[in-house]
Amino acid sequence: MSEDSARTKKIAIIGGDGIGPEVVAQGVRILDVFREQKGYPLELIHYDFGADRYLRDGVTFPEEAQRVIREECDAVLLGALGDPRVPGLEHARDILFGLRFGLDLYCNVRPVVCLSDRLMPLKNRTAADVNFTVFRENTEGIYVGMGGQFKRGTPDEVAINEDLNTRKGVERIIRAAFEFAKETGAKKVHMADKSNAMRHAHELWLRVFEEVGAEYPELERQHYYVDALCLYLIQDPTEFEVIVTCNLFGDIITDLAAGFQGGMGMAASGNIRPGAVSMFEPVHGSAPPIAGKDIANPLATVLSVGMMLTHLGYEGDEALLSGIVKDAVESGHVTRDVGGELGTKATGDWVVAELKKRLS
Repeated sequence: MSEDSARTKKIAIIGGDGIGPEVVAQGVRILDVFREQKGYPLELIHYDFGADRYLRDGVTFPEEAQRVIREECDAVLLGALGDPRVPGLEHARDILFGLRFGLDLYCNVRPVVCLSDRLMPLKNRTAADVNFTVFRENTEGIYVGMGGQFKRGTPDEVAINEDLNTRKGVERIIRAAFEFAKETGAKKVHMADKSNAMRHAHELWLRVFEEVGAEYPELERQHYYVDALCLYLIQDPTEFEVIVTCNLFGDIITDLAAGFQGGMGMAASGNIRPGAVSMFEPVHGSAPPIAGKDIANPLATVLSVGMMLTHLGYEGDEALLSGIVKDAVESGHVTRDVGGELGTKATGDWVVAELKKRLS
């Protein structure tokens, strides 16, 4: 174990809302196995932030917790946020944006891998045809919330949202995508924008993509308008290895791509600032209607934990967990959304048992 790997790593655990606490509990079990059987020095700091806490005492994301996460932690494991009892989502906005924007987690990294032929929804395609990674810009774009409403509720109402793009923000996410492609042996990087319609904001993306891409002559680069890219993803997913795009389009593309994986319950993500505290989360949302019913799929959380372990410097564990998840799908030891009959905890039980077996 390297000197850095031997250092105690602090991980903030935030279950959040809906099914979030249920799936995060299974992720914590995975971390506990690595602590117990491989001796990883992981310290878990549990926070009860979410709708329940907000409705109880008005707390969303206290400054002291923000300081601890920012200054002392190495990673955050987040479940999901969103609860119909808080229609304005004040708590979710404070927590999620406080993490993403507050920690400057500009790389939203979403691996898109199909782990079983039976999860592949495209005719005449196999799981081997889908293996790419999406780099979504995570701190700019339409999601910064710039804009407002005028004459709300009247026939003359005006609603405006601004799409904010900076040279710094665009360049660093594009460079991160090219660096990832270089490190992983990919041959091509795609960039999706809408510069034919959003001429000013997305011309910046197109120009920076060409400028940064020229620094990586060994990598082919291909630009598509986002609507065309979505079409080509369905027609031939084998064309894609690394995709980089803006905040909004990355959100849409990765939800589409989750269809290749067996649905949102299989989609993992990392919100990353290289070399700094980063956040990992399943992307399926809080799903309030199924909360507490023990039917939520925890495998996206398991895969997210794998990404987190790689970020923390523990090489090989992500591949190990991916292999276990693949075997769970193939053997049917999964929840109903991916063809099994198990509940959330029973699926976690199977994964934990397999992990212990393979580590022993």
